[in-house]
Amino acid sequence: MSDEIIFGKNSVIEALSNPTREINKILISQNIHTDTKIEKIKELAKQRGIVYQFCGRDKFRPYEEFSHQGVVALVSPIEYLELEDFIEKKHENSSVVILDGVEDVHNMGAIARTCVCAGVDAIIIPSRRNVSINSTVEKISEGAVNHIPIIKVNSLVSAVQKLRESDWWIIAADAKGKDNYFDVDYNDMNFAIIMGAEHAGVSKSLLKLADFTVKIPMLRDFNSLNVSNAFSAIIFETVRQKLKKAVR
Repeated sequence: MSDEIIFGKNSVIEALSNPTREINKILISQNIHTDTKIEKIKELAKQRGIVYQFCGRDKFRPYEEFSHQGVVALVSPIEYLELEDFIEKKHENSSVVILDGVEDVHNMGAIARTCVCAGVDAIIIPSRRNVSINSTVEKISEGAVNHIPIIKVNSLVSAVQKLRESDWWIIAADAKGKDNYFDVDYNDMNFAIIMGAEHAGVSKSLLKLADFTVKIPMLRDFNSLNVSNAFSAIIFETVRQKLKKAVR
């Protein structure tokens, strides 16, 4: 069921704002007070011709496990973009993130939200051993998954090789990386940042394909950063460099 609903006011608003997202019906609880977000949901639903229905507790009983805020949208599964279709488009100083074994929905949602804020062009995930886009990820991302292409591939190694063949630079985050993440010049190139699972890290097969391996220096010898926090540090360094160059 969780893969066929969106829950939460912000998530539903963002899904409604995405004209390509198929939404079948929106359920609004009779037991919540209307506010600006509920009014926005009704307005957007009317504009798109999507039915919304005020319902009692019985209709919401199947969704009690979710923090739905009194709003649930019944949707078709999110559509994934083909890697080949993405590569064929013209890219200039673009960026993507490749997630290698990220299985925590909170990390996935946080990374998607960060990607949209930082202007990342796509998220690439493997079809196995990685969390897919589900309703929980969509809620945690505050609907950000509706504003960035998600690419699912059978082989990350093959995907990285295709990117390299199309003149993309590959940057892998690794605790034993050669360079500090802020010492790499991210300007004037298309690049993919590979982030691995918290414990396993980026797989050796992908590290071998990387043009750069970058680390985040630590002042204390402690456990590694949460993967979503580590990604935020790296990607916003790329944003800082781009903004700095733009004002020269």
